[in-house]
Amino acid sequence: MLSVINDDGSTPNGSLIDEIVREGARRMLAAALEAEVNAYIAELADQRDETGRRLVVRNGYHQPRKVTTAAGVVEVKAPRVNDKRVDAETGERKRFSSAILPPWCRKSPKISEVLPLLYLHGLSSGDFVPALEQFLGSSAGLSPATVTRLTQQWQADHAAFMDRDLAEVDYVYVWADGIHLNVRLEEARACVLVLVGVRADGSKELVALKDGYRESAEPWADLMRDCARRGMRAPVLAVGDGALGFWKALAEVFPETREQRCWVHKIANVLDVMPKSAQPGAKKAIQDIYNAEDKQHAQAAIKTYAQLYGTKFPKAVKKITDDEAELLAFFDFPAEHWIHLRTTNPIESTFSTVRLRTKVTRGAGSRTAALAMVFKLVESAQARWRAVNAPHLVGLVRAGARFERGQLVERPELSAA
Repeated sequence: MLSVINDDGSTPNGSLIDEIVREGARRMLAAALEAEVNAYIAELADQRDETGRRLVVRNGYHQPRKVTTAAGVVEVKAPRVNDKRVDAETGERKRFSSAILPPWCRKSPKISEVLPLLYLHGLSSGDFVPALEQFLGSSAGLSPATVTRLTQQWQADHAAFMDRDLAEVDYVYVWADGIHLNVRLEEARACVLVLVGVRADGSKELVALKDGYRESAEPWADLMRDCARRGMRAPVLAVGDGALGFWKALAEVFPETREQRCWVHKIANVLDVMPKSAQPGAKKAIQDIYNAEDKQHAQAAIKTYAQLYGTKFPKAVKKITDDEAELLAFFDFPAEHWIHLRTTNPIESTFSTVRLRTKVTRGAGSRTAALAMVFKLVESAQARWRAVNAPHLVGLVRAGARFERGQLVERPELSAA
């Protein structure tokens, strides 16, 4: 039943619209739980004992419990199931466990996503209850002790992630970047070192995330050595900004991996040494390079760029010509993958949303906790990452297939002849 409306249009638990939303959520959850139990019992209707009675039947309801959801706190009574079947191997009674509302569940995953966001915004664990109580309609499950346990669990999750076995996965491409987030790291120059990879099936996946210095080779070397120790195979191609200390570390740990410089970072570096009046034309000339139809046309576009700007802006031209091989490496891979391989956008696009949700906080805070919060945010975003174009070609790249002008060369020996 909905609450009585006060003279000011409010209800004892908030506004009328909030009451309606919570009541709708409660009814939908109850209906979903009923349907889940009914389907389970119907599926096992033929399971009977020696007297012909069903082994799996309804058995009333569990005690009501409150669950914190994005719609607020709703009270539900989950149906009970009496399952008399016995597991032949263990000798124990079988039990029904709801996939919708597990026995331990007191809050939805969306609520768990909110908590790291609030932490990154500088909210202390003691402020969580007053901040969310009005929004959710209750402080259930949001005590400082609960939040502290969650942050400890997130730290444990991040530690386990950074110690997992990498021998069973194969990252064909990787993107590397050092992301400055202004979150509770101990030094101003510190940042989050990020590796994102593409598996052989074309899916993108977070490979590693730790703190360090983007320009320094040693933190990157520590990260790469750790990945190699855990069984990581050398990627075919790595993509990153030329200023990263990552490249020296890559040459040490995975010398066979090819290098691709990020064009977005390169354009920014080139335009920084040019006057604003010359920047629009130079940017268009640079775009003609990486948007060329193949490597030969890109090399011709570099020569044109050098002729146009070499006399007045030799530093700007040198930034392109000195890294020509690394800037054009992506042309040796499938054309469908070019758009993915010429920038570190897979990292930048993910962390741009994280940046919007973070700000400088008072005090250094806990470095470990801050990294754990960032990890949980990226872990949540990872579920929405889409695979690279033409994912079936990634396996061919790993197998050593040759591509010319973005197309597979099926019989290299004839091409060489």
